[in-house]
Amino acid sequence: MIAMQDPTTKHPKPPFEKQKQPFPGLATRMNPKPDHGEISYKGSGRLAGRKALITGADSGMGRAAAIAYAREGADVAINYLPDEEPDAKEVIALIEKEGRKGVALPGDLRNEAFCEKLVEDAAKALGGLDIFVSNAGRQQQAGALSDITTEGFDATMKTNIYAMFWLTKAALKHLQPGSAIIITTSEQAYDPSGDLVDYAMTKAAGMSFTKSMAKQLGPKGIRVNGVAPGPIWTPLQVAGGATMEKLEQFGGKTPMGRPGQPAELASIYVQLADPTASYATGQVYGAAGGGGQP
Repeated sequence: MIAMQDPTTKHPKPPFEKQKQPFPGLATRMNPKPDHGEISYKGSGRLAGRKALITGADSGMGRAAAIAYAREGADVAINYLPDEEPDAKEVIALIEKEGRKGVALPGDLRNEAFCEKLVEDAAKALGGLDIFVSNAGRQQQAGALSDITTEGFDATMKTNIYAMFWLTKAALKHLQPGSAIIITTSEQAYDPSGDLVDYAMTKAAGMSFTKSMAKQLGPKGIRVNGVAPGPIWTPLQVAGGATMEKLEQFGGKTPMGRPGQPAELASIYVQLADPTASYATGQVYGAAGGGGQP
């Protein structure tokens, strides 16, 4: 029997200490270190034999999904930026500890040729592709529109929208009926913050892309769903995604009184990839501690 636990006290609450890292940031250097389910997630064979590619899987929800997928019986290829190698090595080690194949494929998703190569390399290394999770994201807060440079805007658009488009297009060459695509969007798609204008735009695009592709691919037997996290404790926040004032009180305004941990969303990514969820497509599953949408 699993003991009951109060979710409001399950994980750290604000105030958090001041901390800052250069983009893209490392989970290993955060205090407290995020929980990706390294110890807590228990698998039950729900994805046995599946082959998954997850972007942004060195930390955050991508890492939580990678760990969970491996413990559910899937082989997993992960993408991340070269600067995130220390975190990525931990993920590969955790995948391999489960007796599953872990494939590390670092690189910058802002390049179309790399995105195409990433999918081909993942499919070749895994012997196919059944699950694609578009999770990698760039978030940089800016208090005024004038503070968003064209260069920064372009980087956010290419990381969060162009890459999603390029990767999905490439993945469709491999995905068969029964396959699943999962897009990480955000509560920002529905209730955008004033200092995350460009980021929120991209997450709204991801939400719309999810619903459009579900309609396009439904007849082909390929499901497309999204996950919309609320305030989750990841390197995005300490690497320019939040002001220091917001960081210190991060998640404190939710009904839960705290930010979520990546581990708390792992089961959502599993559910959306699980073949038993065969009628779920075009859906966006939220996890925001009682606030946000959907």
